[in-house]
Amino acid sequence: MTMPETDTRTETTDQTSDDRPEMFHYVQKDKIAESAVMGTMVVALCGEVFPVTKSPKPGSPVCPDCKEIFESLPPGGKD
Repeated sequence: MTMPETDTRTETTDQTSDDRPEMFHYVQKDKIAESAVMGTMVVALCGEVFPVTKSPKPGSPVCPDCKEIFESLPPGGKD
């Protein structure tokens, strides 16, 4: 699966493109490592299917659909 082409714009900062996804999605915790190591696909709460290739940094944009679904779920256990 390939990412769709993205719109590139001239930036006025010194940042360079580091190939970050446009936004991050919520996926099952136990599937993240498996996907990162084995390249298996994961399914996000919003239904997006993709292999895990990046780790989010604090302040990274989050998929609004995933966030809405996650916030509507009951609290889980401590794992």
